[in-house]
Amino acid sequence: MGLNETLRKQLLELTPEEKIDLAVELWDSIAQEDFPPIDDELKQELDRRLEEHQKEPSSARSWEEVREWLWSRRK
Repeated sequence: MGLNETLRKQLLELTPEEKIDLAVELWDSIAQEDFPPIDDELKQELDRRLEEHQKEPSSARSWEEVREWLWSRRK
């Protein structure tokens, strides 16, 4: 089931901030039980990253730093 073309065009005309807000709202509307299962390889990678962070939490970057880095890569 696809979006109708009129709605698709309207969504694409949103500002970047509006698109992000909509994406977050849509993501948050998905119930936990509706997410696909995580395979063992991904679980292991997540566990590895968590363990790495717990060993050296000061290596983490704030959301503001990550967002700034992501936006800088768009140019």
